[in-house]
Amino acid sequence: MVITSLLDTDLYKFTMMQVVLHQFPGAQVEYCFKCRNPGVQLAPHVDEIRAEIRALCTLQFQGAELAYLRSLRFIKSDFVDFLGLFRLNEKYIRVSALPTGEIDITITGPWLHTILFEIPVLAIVNEVYFRNLQQVPDVPEGRRRLDAKIALLQGDGLESLKIADYGTRRRFSRAWHEELLRVLCARLGTEDRHSGRAGQFAGTSNVLYAMQLGVTPLGTMAHEYLQACQSLGPRLRDTQVFGFEMWAKEYRGDLGIALSDVYGMNAFLRDFDLYFCKLFDGARHDSGDPFAWGERLLQHYRDKRVDPLTKTLIFSDALTVPRIVELYERFHGRCQLAFGIGTNLTNDLGCEPLQIVLKMTRCNGQPVAKLSDAPGKNMCNDEKYLAYLRQVFDIPSPP
Repeated sequence: MVITSLLDTDLYKFTMMQVVLHQFPGAQVEYCFKCRNPGVQLAPHVDEIRAEIRALCTLQFQGAELAYLRSLRFIKSDFVDFLGLFRLNEKYIRVSALPTGEIDITITGPWLHTILFEIPVLAIVNEVYFRNLQQVPDVPEGRRRLDAKIALLQGDGLESLKIADYGTRRRFSRAWHEELLRVLCARLGTEDRHSGRAGQFAGTSNVLYAMQLGVTPLGTMAHEYLQACQSLGPRLRDTQVFGFEMWAKEYRGDLGIALSDVYGMNAFLRDFDLYFCKLFDGARHDSGDPFAWGERLLQHYRDKRVDPLTKTLIFSDALTVPRIVELYERFHGRCQLAFGIGTNLTNDLGCEPLQIVLKMTRCNGQPVAKLSDAPGKNMCNDEKYLAYLRQVFDIPSPP
């Protein structure tokens, strides 16, 4: 089995799921799959993928896993009780081969009961594809590349640079993911906020490995949360404000990292007023030029008379270690910094990694979408709705 635990997923799936349970328990959603790599043939592996998803749907949370979730300060007792009864249901997911050699994966059903599909399903598609592509994984090459990354991170003047693993969905395999996390813990050192121990490895978005390795689980919200608010909120123009306010209602100041690119940076800054600047601990970058984004956000804080040194900028868009070093050198000492590496950390063994996503496309029967600062990341099959979004949020049409 590719997935052997329902904890083998990103923390923000649980933090969003808790909001869904308490604030939007009746929401109905649809997710669609997309592979951005041209020419990749996943259809020959569709039976294997279906078998792995069927196995995924037999899993339940174990007692020790529930106890771990209960120990996290922001996870509430009734949510853990709900998870004790939870199983993914195969009836909500459809996997089919297309004549082009591609595959279609569609998830349709209650948001509360489908939200945990995304990360393990993407991990399944990756691992099935790569174990067929490369019968003997080139682990020595992966270790050599990992050594080079660690050496760069340990360069002079980078002692306070910290990285985190955000790569579950795009990993080469579960075995490689676990190995590299153990290496990072041992060689970069881990951060312990209780003891004050320093370390360059800040933690992982993967809840299972955070539990097993004793590191910090990391994550707050993903795009799907703010996208769903397009349908769930009172007025489309107030979508971001509504989403941030509902988040604050649930977490009361905890988990305070806002996602900034659902409608682009201009729309984000219009909505991220003094109240949110003070309430949220910072923001996460996930598309567009990271240097321009960082400069604009720091200036926004200054304009709102908020000290940028008290705020955290999280960078997480297709990062490599050299790019992280560049960003660190630009922004170190001007704010607090965090870096989450995904594909380049967990799938860098010599093969071209898959760029695959499972994005929410509908909520309560109406289309939802992201209009980020990187048009290639947009995903919506309703052009009229995209045009309406651009009009409402004053976003120029792409050239």
